[in-house]
Amino acid sequence: MHLYQMMRKTLAGLAMVTAAVVAPIEAARAQALVSIRGENVNLRAAPTKRSEVKFLLGSGYPLKVIGRRGSWLHVVDFENDRGWVARSLTSRKRFSIVKSPSANVRSGPGTRYRVIEKASYGDVFQVLDRRQGWVRVKLGKRPAWVARSLLWGP
Repeated sequence: MHLYQMMRKTLAGLAMVTAAVVAPIEAARAQALVSIRGENVNLRAAPTKRSEVKFLLGSGYPLKVIGRRGSWLHVVDFENDRGWVARSLTSRKRFSIVKSPSANVRSGPGTRYRVIEKASYGDVFQVLDRRQGWVRVKLGKRPAWVARSLLWGP
């Protein structure tokens, strides 16, 4: 085998290894979670300001990023609705949304703690921490806990 052929094979192998390493990193980055910053933010059908508004999103509403185009994020929500939102209207603050018909909001991370409030489908909470199947959320000015299985988001 000539030196040229060996180098070509080596470079091809390196390209495959690089692609195998970079692809999962890019996929993970593309699927980051963001939340809405502000009230009544448009979720659009396409990445332009002239595109149809599918619906309005409220403050903290969590979304999974599945793609990017310029200053726009292609996102999906907990109901699997997809659309586009301007990146400037999002935040990296962690929020979760109640995905079950109702959820007990408790004083601590476990069913032995008292229920301090009932949450409903679609209620949004800022996430403060996670611990063994429980999510510590912000409830007004105090922390509270919700079972992780009842929430969608980080």
